[in-house]
Amino acid sequence: MLTPNQTSAGELLHLIRSGRANTRADLQRATGLSRSTVGQRLDLLNRAGWLGHSTGSSTGGRPSQRIEFDSRHAYVIAADLETRHARAAVLDLAGNILSEETGPMPITDGPDTVLDRLAGWFPGLIAAAGIDAGHVCGIGLSVPGPVEWETGQVLEPPIMPGWDRYPVRERMQTAYAEHVGPSFEEGPVPVFVDNDANLMTLAEHRAGYRDCTGFVLVKVSTGIGAGMMAGDDVYRGVDGGAGDIGHIRLQERSDALCMCGAYGCLAAVASGRAVAQELTALGTDAASASDVKRLLADGHTDAVRLAREAGRRVGEVLVTVVSLLNPGVLMIAGELSGPPFMTGVRELLYQRAFPRATANLQVVPSRLGDHAGLVGAAAMVVDLLYSPDRADARLSRLPA
Repeated sequence: MLTPNQTSAGELLHLIRSGRANTRADLQRATGLSRSTVGQRLDLLNRAGWLGHSTGSSTGGRPSQRIEFDSRHAYVIAADLETRHARAAVLDLAGNILSEETGPMPITDGPDTVLDRLAGWFPGLIAAAGIDAGHVCGIGLSVPGPVEWETGQVLEPPIMPGWDRYPVRERMQTAYAEHVGPSFEEGPVPVFVDNDANLMTLAEHRAGYRDCTGFVLVKVSTGIGAGMMAGDDVYRGVDGGAGDIGHIRLQERSDALCMCGAYGCLAAVASGRAVAQELTALGTDAASASDVKRLLADGHTDAVRLAREAGRRVGEVLVTVVSLLNPGVLMIAGELSGPPFMTGVRELLYQRAFPRATANLQVVPSRLGDHAGLVGAAAMVVDLLYSPDRADARLSRLPA
């Protein structure tokens, strides 16, 4: 239980959003605050327009008033940048997609071009969602490279030339102001950035595995990356590099050149890009992970065989991951994550790992599919904007 002197309005909001306390009586029990103090802090949250109310069930007496976070008082723009295309959407604060756009957008065009082109989609998305631009409270970006969490800058990304240490947040804010105009609470619209595998992990964990304390997601597309949950939070490591398993070296393929410039990386031999290159060498037209996904859907014999082999190579690395972390769920996502790849992963994993490490392990496919990055980017924005400290700071600026 929180002590009363620790329990601000922002802390009450956190309890409400998490579902741990959704009546005044629940809030009193969870915090030790008096009924009047709880009422005062709820009044502040109501003034901000952040709460909704409904009638709870009755056990014979007067029905309780259920207090809920109002997921439609503001909205979020989320964007998921891939290597060759992008996806953007307007979502409510509960993660429901209200409008969406997808189109070609090569990440190699560089941050200035990509972020400006992306912002050019936003007016149409806002209009299609039927909302006022002034109600957009934040922007979340998912990018295919390591991100320094504190600064939102991409660090030495192998497949994002020109993005290293680029001020993504500031440029996105500028582009948004140029294309959309209105600001958020009399300042630039907040922009938050994270690695795609991290955000997919956050979204998928909440979509169906919130009770699982050991959750790992591996994304296999143009590159290979992983995300991990530590309790209810994404584990990012010291500087955002956690989960970068695509650059673990495989001794038996030391001749394979990776996009990072090194030889023998897992991504150089088992990613969607690597499989596309192998298919091209065999005479099949495949330029990208998306082409491999299409060929797999068509049952192309060589694509199926190579995807299974790629799964076995990734499974070899995941033996160490599973042995070290002992997760309850290992999710395989991304463009290569179909039955052939999953079969290959399972073959190596259950063959090589110690039985104790896999006894309670579920190896599962993605639930959210192509939308995982968008949903995760939106969840990141909401978690940060309505965290206790930031919520209290925003509430302090409300007019008296």
